[in-house]
Amino acid sequence: MGSLPVSTFKPLDIKALLEEIPVMAAFIADYYKDIETYPVRSHVEPGYLHRLLPYSAPGFPELLTTILDDVRNDILPGLTHWQSPKFFAYFQTNASNPGILGEMLCAALNVPRPNSMDWMAKFLRLPREFTFAGGGGGVIHGSTCEAVVCTMAAARDAALARIGFEGITRLVIYASDQTHFTFQKASKLVGIPPANFRVITEIDQNLYIRND
Repeated sequence: MGSLPVSTFKPLDIKALLEEIPVMAAFIADYYKDIETYPVRSHVEPGYLHRLLPYSAPGFPELLTTILDDVRNDILPGLTHWQSPKFFAYFQTNASNPGILGEMLCAALNVPRPNSMDWMAKFLRLPREFTFAGGGGGVIHGSTCEAVVCTMAAARDAALARIGFEGITRLVIYASDQTHFTFQKASKLVGIPPANFRVITEIDQNLYIRND
């Protein structure tokens, strides 16, 4: 069993890349230009894509225009359009020109993570020890939920290092009633008993937990 000939296997074809980037950019631009015309929430049943897409991935390449037609006709109807001006839910809109272009660059080159994380720490006015330059550091997660689980796991391990790992049932999490439900889910994932998640309803005018 050998490799495919180079002439038929070109995962990075510069000529094709230069032709396809404008097509993809136009698709993304049209989506955001027309986003108000879509229902904010999907009107499809869970699992609907199983009836529309092939059972397995295509065995041969497809034209980018064909793929984008599938996205437009089959996938967009199943989305919740977070970037819509009609979307009023847990998270703010987060698309931007720098964000989209930065994702393209990261996909091509990777990202200078330590520098980016130190910039973020300074933006949040965190102490220097939270930065790579100060002996700390961080990581960019794929989602907020993923970051919450990682943060709780780190807090759990720090506490158990002091009291012993058999003391996990003694750990308690305090959160305001304004906290996203992700935190309760994350506490279960890291082994904190559900009864030890304490919801605090006493908050001040800035929605901070009162410590009195």
